[in-house]
Amino acid sequence: MGACEHLIASKHTDQPTPSVDPDTPGLICPDCREAGYDVWAHLRMCMTCGHVACCDSSPHRHATAHHEETGHPVMQSFEPGEAWRWCYVDRRLLPLVLAEDGVPTVHR
Repeated sequence: MGACEHLIASKHTDQPTPSVDPDTPGLICPDCREAGYDVWAHLRMCMTCGHVACCDSSPHRHATAHHEETGHPVMQSFEPGEAWRWCYVDRRLLPLVLAEDGVPTVHR
């Protein structure tokens, strides 16, 4: 399997501004909150537009739904201490490195 062009491209772009403030106490999936749901597992951020939504371990899988609706190919974990990106199109994972400030970074 060759290199994933979507993950390679994501290495060379700045991170988008998240649709929610990561320092918000009790941060939940905005799509779950809007629909009245209160159960989710982890949050993910779209690397194209910054939309934050819940993961596939969550009952409503809003991050995947966002990809399916928009075609945006790459998301990044939005969980503290996690550092990786996922390409929905090629089903490939890109491990990242946590910088000293805790922000996930890519070696360029």
